[in-house]
Amino acid sequence: MNRYDLVIYGASGFTGQYVVEFVHRAAIEHGLSWAVAGRNESKLLQVLKNASETVAADLKETPKIICDCSDTESLALMARQSKVVLNCVGPYRFFGEMVVEACVENGAHHIDISGEPGYLEKMQLNYHAKAVENGVYVVGACGFDSIPADMGQVCVKKEMKGDVNSVETFLDVSIPNIPGAAINFGTWQSAIHGFANSKDLVGIRRALYPDRLPSAKYKLKPRGNLFYCNEKESYAMPFLGSDRSVMMRTQRGFFHEKDEKPTQIQCYALMSWWNCFLTMFVGMIFSLLASNKFGRSLLENHPKFFSMGAVSKQGVPKEKADNTNFEMTLYGKGWATKGEHDQPPNRTVKTVVKGKNVGYGATCECMVQAGLVVLQETDKLPGVGGVYPPGFAFAETTLVDRLNKHDVTFQSSVIEG
Repeated sequence: MNRYDLVIYGASGFTGQYVVEFVHRAAIEHGLSWAVAGRNESKLLQVLKNASETVAADLKETPKIICDCSDTESLALMARQSKVVLNCVGPYRFFGEMVVEACVENGAHHIDISGEPGYLEKMQLNYHAKAVENGVYVVGACGFDSIPADMGQVCVKKEMKGDVNSVETFLDVSIPNIPGAAINFGTWQSAIHGFANSKDLVGIRRALYPDRLPSAKYKLKPRGNLFYCNEKESYAMPFLGSDRSVMMRTQRGFFHEKDEKPTQIQCYALMSWWNCFLTMFVGMIFSLLASNKFGRSLLENHPKFFSMGAVSKQGVPKEKADNTNFEMTLYGKGWATKGEHDQPPNRTVKTVVKGKNVGYGATCECMVQAGLVVLQETDKLPGVGGVYPPGFAFAETTLVDRLNKHDVTFQSSVIEG
């Protein structure tokens, strides 16, 4: 059976329909074969029709694979026809594992854009050994969550030359003043169930990493729940997304697989003082409701009300999404040499990552470029297969160079030492 280079699973979903456009462009650039996959042929046809108008090409004859995450045999058939599956079907907590299993068992590499630590770490725990055995790479968090942060810390590491003691990330998302939601409902739903099942994550981590990382000699202190960031001249608060958990898994990889000193990580979001207050207010209500079944039902059924308009089941309006951009600044402190250090960190590296259209632009680009790297640079990936975070998987590849050419840019410089 011939395999398509890239198969977009969930091509008719909120994100998948945009991934189609990016894969079409990549296929022309690299001479690749590709297909779309999903459970509803008419919806797939409609997506291809819409994409045809956007990219000014006839995509309606693109191969279509009909499969459903509730039908394991159909997923297996899809995987057997794929070299790399780009999995766009979330929340991954509910719909991800069966796709990963199908890919691992049937020899297809798997890329997803999950920002769900519970799912990501469970996949590593349950499928890493089998993926290694079958020569399959499974790399999650390959969208806005968490390519900028995880590949950003790899850029800091390379620019530092020596050991990196700590990395702090500061995320600034600019959202235009246009009516409509700013956050996809799927992201909201993932957060609800991630919070509700946070205790499960503790058990997964204990099984995945039974031993603690060695304690750092020079401690990185958390900055607090609300503070003024002098470096960025803005108020900030801890970023509650998946970045830190993904970055720490990459640190685990460097420590366990390459015997390198682990780096301390903290992640923050920049906001106005007023938006910090609103975020904390919504967060308190959210955490209270997400902790019980009735509250979760309220949050899922009335997202617009409980998010103060930030979330809608109708998705983010295209004009608003197109103009929602991000800038992430990473500050790494360390040394220009490796080994034991008798002096505190004396070298500071700054990496700035920028991207446009957080949800449907930068995320799609990151996913597709990650898929191309797995397809074309297998010899530069760790080992012979396995389940990895992007920073560890792609540390020795050209992913950053590829993204720099496609509007997700990484710039690093030494600002001290």
